[in-house]
Amino acid sequence: MSWERLRIFAALAKHGSITAAAEALHLTRPAVSQQLRKLEREARCPLVEPEGRGIRLTAAGEIVAQSATALANTVSDTERDLAVLGGQAVGPFRIGSVASALRALLPRVLHTLAESHPRLVPSVVDGEVVDMIPELRARRIDVLVAESWSHRPAHMPTGVEFTDVHTEDVQLAVSAHHPLAERSTVQLDELGQQRWVTGPTGTEDHEALLQALRSRNLESDIPYRVGDYATQLELVAANLAVALVPRLGRVPCPPGVRFLQCEPVASRTVGVVIRSGPVTPAERTFIDEITRVAADRVNQYQTEPS
Repeated sequence: MSWERLRIFAALAKHGSITAAAEALHLTRPAVSQQLRKLEREARCPLVEPEGRGIRLTAAGEIVAQSATALANTVSDTERDLAVLGGQAVGPFRIGSVASALRALLPRVLHTLAESHPRLVPSVVDGEVVDMIPELRARRIDVLVAESWSHRPAHMPTGVEFTDVHTEDVQLAVSAHHPLAERSTVQLDELGQQRWVTGPTGTEDHEALLQALRSRNLESDIPYRVGDYATQLELVAANLAVALVPRLGRVPCPPGVRFLQCEPVASRTVGVVIRSGPVTPAERTFIDEITRVAADRVNQYQTEPS
């Protein structure tokens, strides 16, 4: 069995369809199908079977996929070690990110990487920290732009490291028609009868809100749980709920939303999570650039109305 066919099969097992595997590998769909047929001839048995619009691994396919994935991880580790030795930011670079940091920081970071490091090939997927940490540990992404709240610091499991990039204030977002709208500050103790919008259960912002309310023995009424701050702010503007929103999450903001300082003051730290071990040139380049972009955003915020 050739390594190239095993590499393609590992992508098939991961993505669950020929089309998705072809897109991930930057190959054509016929090329992936041809390599799959050759691998099945080499294995002397079917490795996949149709399932809806995708494929399902056969028992033999599961065995081959396990070995192919292990080989892909070994090759990835070898490339990582060679990159450290050579000191160059090159090759595929898979980035996971929480949505607010992706929107506010990553476009400028990716633009600079494309200009300064043309041999680096980044890709991006958004999601929640709780879901992407396992992806990082399993080597399916290379770095993760994550968040950690002062009310509930993010737990980093063994084998990964969190590097702070940017710490920002978190404020209470209310509708312009809310009774608190004319206030500049509000005590957390005053928010016991509010209806909240926050992220889905288990996400960092959801758990931070629960921890903040529980610290004051307040009941939590959270009828709206959506992952994007832009959507949360639309619900706030409609006077359906209030929300705790970090600075990077306040752009874009719909008309009719007011931001109040909530006491005790809360903050959120955005950072980069990588696997433990020697830092590769690609990782170092990415961390340095996102830190620079975040600092520029802070300077920009200082000239913007709050």
